[in-house]
Amino acid sequence: MKHRLAIIIALAAMLPIGCLQAQKYACVNTDYIFKSIPDYATAQKRLDKYVADWQAELDQKQHEVESLRATYEQESYLLPDNLRQRRKDDLDTRAQEVRELQRQRFGVGGDLDKKRAELLGPIQERVYSTIERIAHEKSYAFVFDRAGNATVLFASEKYDISNQVIELLGYKAGATTQEPSAPKTAKSSSSRPSNPELKPRR
Repeated sequence: MKHRLAIIIALAAMLPIGCLQAQKYACVNTDYIFKSIPDYATAQKRLDKYVADWQAELDQKQHEVESLRATYEQESYLLPDNLRQRRKDDLDTRAQEVRELQRQRFGVGGDLDKKRAELLGPIQERVYSTIERIAHEKSYAFVFDRAGNATVLFASEKYDISNQVIELLGYKAGATTQEPSAPKTAKSSSSRPSNPELKPRR
């Protein structure tokens, strides 16, 4: 649904001005809409908790690897060759496991993307379906999203149907909740936490 709206916006940008003037159009502010949905803020908090727990898990495992690395570097010159190699192989294996866990949690298609789709996806689908419903009922050829980095430079309030969307969803327009950190998409890279790779051997 969201992709269809994005395609409509892209196509509209390529149309001559005269063509746009001949069509009915409207705009929405999805940031405002999502902030008006208490369930969305609740779902975002649950997602943030998962992210915090996963990040803590990664930090702990990375700290363990770095401690093992420091110990290895201090003791390696005292070890026989076979034991030195065994310790090094074990260290490399543990480092690889941490990198793999990082990819599993925060990589493309990983746990974060799946949990985001699970928690936020149904609410987003309701919003975009409601926008499409209004567009069909009002015969709008285009519906622009003026939230975030949208390229709509100006839109008159009388063409903004955000409150209609909120009310059709069963919520009170203007009663915004705490601002969600990822209101736009289920795959927004901005909400993906920073997870530094393991430090190279010094």
